[in-house]
Amino acid sequence: MIRLCVSELLEQRGRTKYWLYKQLGMSYQNFSRMIRNETKSIRYENIEILCQVLECTPNDLFVFVDD
Repeated sequence: MIRLCVSELLEQRGRTKYWLYKQLGMSYQNFSRMIRNETKSIRYENIEILCQVLECTPNDLFVFVDD
């Protein structure tokens, strides 16, 4: 399973989920699902914005975990 590790990146950078939510400009419901890894897809546009605001690469955003 692939997991989005945004919470860990936010913690490392001293930022909050609310700050990221404001940066992304998406609905809170979709944002919340994405952060909790409850979404089935993430738009490339959102991955790009995540990388820009968190100053990371897509490799930093995703990890493989065993189910």
